[in-house]
Amino acid sequence: MSLGAILDRAFAPLQAAVAAKRIPGGVLGVVDRDGNRAVRSIGSAQLVPAALPMADDTWFDLASLTKVIFTTPRILALAEAGIIDLDAPLTSVIPDFRQYNPDNSWERKLSFRQCLGHQTPFPGVVPIYTYGSDPNLLRAWVLQNEWQAGPPVYSDINFILLGIALERLSGKLIRQQDPGAGFAWSADPQLSAATERDAWRGRVIVGEVHDENCYALQGSGHAGLFGTASSVLDYAQGLLSGMGASPGSIALMRTALSPRRTHGWERPYEGWSGGDRCSADTIGHTGFTGTGLWVDFATGRAWTLLTNRVHPTRHFDSGIIALRRAVGDLVNEN
Repeated sequence: MSLGAILDRAFAPLQAAVAAKRIPGGVLGVVDRDGNRAVRSIGSAQLVPAALPMADDTWFDLASLTKVIFTTPRILALAEAGIIDLDAPLTSVIPDFRQYNPDNSWERKLSFRQCLGHQTPFPGVVPIYTYGSDPNLLRAWVLQNEWQAGPPVYSDINFILLGIALERLSGKLIRQQDPGAGFAWSADPQLSAATERDAWRGRVIVGEVHDENCYALQGSGHAGLFGTASSVLDYAQGLLSGMGASPGSIALMRTALSPRRTHGWERPYEGWSGGDRCSADTIGHTGFTGTGLWVDFATGRAWTLLTNRVHPTRHFDSGIIALRRAVGDLVNEN
């Protein structure tokens, strides 16, 4: 079946979600290993402060897709180059991490691989932005805070720390680093999907990062990347073709670290965002703003669903979980 025909049937749940006013709008794109693709948009990129229609090339705050498009491949490339050891502790690059309790700190024993796979005891959600407005102070707080250990959960702290490691190794803050072809750390508001009317910042967020912690840190490894459906599909096609990263790095992205996770990515499990019909050799990730990317190496096909489901507020049942699964099932329907 052609990618156009696949897009036709997979577009229906997105169309229904917009018609039901569950989300303002979205862009769905499908690409194959050879670079053939189909992209379609619907709805509104912004409702407030001014109406703006969604377009195929609308820029999105990709949120946690930053983890897999920016941070993960750079950490894996450094490991392949022998600059870091994935099983070495973070302190091999960040020696001041919990430096005031060097002998009795579980944090100082955590490895790069554990952070990539979210196999650490960090809490899931931490409002770092409420502890101050100085990004250097907040980085110091992250590194010196006595974290309360809990069961391993998905935690942004893992990738905030990986981002700090990238900053230490490069000598550049995240936002001073090259975001990659087709990506950026901000976007023109007139070309962007708006996110939330943020009570903290007192405005509708558009063209600047939605994630409060990333905004307060002025760049981080867990969020902050902007891109279009085309740039996300370019990245996915690079993984499928083996041209977008080294074979070793791509292999690790596909290598399980737990029943639900690989190095940086998620893998299929019951109820996961990619639906039930993708192959076992699929990796995927989602972003809080309403974004997502899934790459199926068995079929040689990837798809991205980019929405502004938090616009103008996150405090609304957008049905994004069911929407992602429905789209994935139709992309992969026989």
